[in-house]
Amino acid sequence: MTQERLLALWDHLGLNAAHVASQMAGDIAGLVQAAPERVGGVVLCVPARLDPAPFAGVAERIRMISGSVGMTAQVTTAAMGRLPAASRHVLTDYDAPGWADVVAERTAEIVAVLDALPPLPPIQLPRATGSVAGISYAVQGEGPPLVLLPFFLAPSQWEPALEDLARRFTVIVLGGRHLGGVAALEDRASGESYRALVGSLWDAMAIGQGDMVLDVGCGSGALDRLLAARLNGGRIVATDLNRFLLKEAGLLADGLPVSFQEANAESLPFPDASFDAAFTITVLEECDADLALRELHRVVKPGGRVGVIVRAIDLPQWWNLDLPPAIKRKVEIPPQSVGRAGVADASLYARMRQAGFGALRCFPSLVTFDNPDGPIWRYREDHVLSQLTEEETRTWRGATRAARQAGLLFMANPMHCVVGTKSKGDADAVAA
Repeated sequence: MTQERLLALWDHLGLNAAHVASQMAGDIAGLVQAAPERVGGVVLCVPARLDPAPFAGVAERIRMISGSVGMTAQVTTAAMGRLPAASRHVLTDYDAPGWADVVAERTAEIVAVLDALPPLPPIQLPRATGSVAGISYAVQGEGPPLVLLPFFLAPSQWEPALEDLARRFTVIVLGGRHLGGVAALEDRASGESYRALVGSLWDAMAIGQGDMVLDVGCGSGALDRLLAARLNGGRIVATDLNRFLLKEAGLLADGLPVSFQEANAESLPFPDASFDAAFTITVLEECDADLALRELHRVVKPGGRVGVIVRAIDLPQWWNLDLPPAIKRKVEIPPQSVGRAGVADASLYARMRQAGFGALRCFPSLVTFDNPDGPIWRYREDHVLSQLTEEETRTWRGATRAARQAGLLFMANPMHCVVGTKSKGDADAVAA
């Protein structure tokens, strides 16, 4: 359990109590409930998903940072109704989707919120790095302990604020496969249904032995490790614009035929016709999807295949729970998480055609998750619980408990999937 790992870290570093900051509330919810005396102030920095219930006992110590619009504004506004003793700082004229680089973009305001945390006794730790219970840590600065957990997808993570924070705090920055976006991506890739869907995509792409394959937006590299096990003599180039995720991905894929490279999906740093095949999974929601599709078309060889999966916000998600209609109507709507130029609906198929791909194979799909103790379940359930009243939350807890006892607790998440082929007639254009 995550709280047990964090408590092991606390004990290893000799932290009687420490301030904690995280975007992913689920990463610290168990710690706050299990050992509230070991937590000072809690900063929830632009949480897109938040179940308020675990934080009720420490509400007066909670500081939430949100955008002025978007999911973080909605989530934190609802949470303030359940946690009236908490406080909130709103970043004016700012939206903060799950991939926002918020600390880089609003550094001074976030540092100010952290600087205002209540006093804690200072500690002295050597400037050092290490790992405890699968959690990596890096220490700098002097003062009261401040533990910074990783964001979900923010490229800069906490880095832009560290110099300022280290002037007042002993800053302990955490990482590793058990926290933040890495934990969620690794957990997602461990699901049998998810693996089957991605495997179906690769089958439709007809990836062959010895192929050069591009992954755009590799995240933690979990899928590249799966693909490497399927290839014999092939090579995978895995790209992401998130240096933090690339670092973690490289550590997890040590020894496999995967090379990791920083790259932007909208401007891939590869010559025309460089790859036999390419794929991108739950990335085009967050960028200029049309531009990224044109780039994918450009970098594959004539006859090359490109596979794409995006979240489907235009289809209902489904929880295998006995729920009243009023709650069911709320929870069947997927998180509406898509950028202004992104794609998370059935327009993906027409966009593929417009980007020049032919022989399209389109297959909307459901991916099931059934591990209620895993981070990807918690991340999705926290979105549900952020919308429910206290009474509705009790109903939800009772329904999930009953389904779990019956061995029938699972949810289904909709996806849009497509594989397209670059025409061999494009060979003349490439040669020209």
